[in-house]
Amino acid sequence: MPEVHLLEIAHGRSGDKGNGSNVGIIARHEDVYPFLKEQLTPEKIKEHMKHVCKGKVERFEMPNIGALNFILYESLGGGGTVSLKLDAQGKTHAAQVLRMKLDVPQELLDKVKASN
Repeated sequence: MPEVHLLEIAHGRSGDKGNGSNVGIIARHEDVYPFLKEQLTPEKIKEHMKHVCKGKVERFEMPNIGALNFILYESLGGGGTVSLKLDAQGKTHAAQVLRMKLDVPQELLDKVKASN
């Protein structure tokens, strides 16, 4: 299986939720969603984002749109109005998650490429 960045099979958006960030990861093809559910556990996201996220990570599944939503608690240094972080609203957190590398079956990569 090729090792690729998550960006190859998903896209994302992020923003602030008080002192936590909200990261949505959306499958680029409907067949990718089950793979994302299996691979993107709260524990894996926490490990990948440990430099930012000091609290727990909670996952919410949205099968109707092929997406997973993660809340990264204690990741914004107090929140947008009090944080001294350059990204006080977590706008770059989705981009950081999308840089995660995964071993992805070639058939899923082919389906994503064919759907573009």
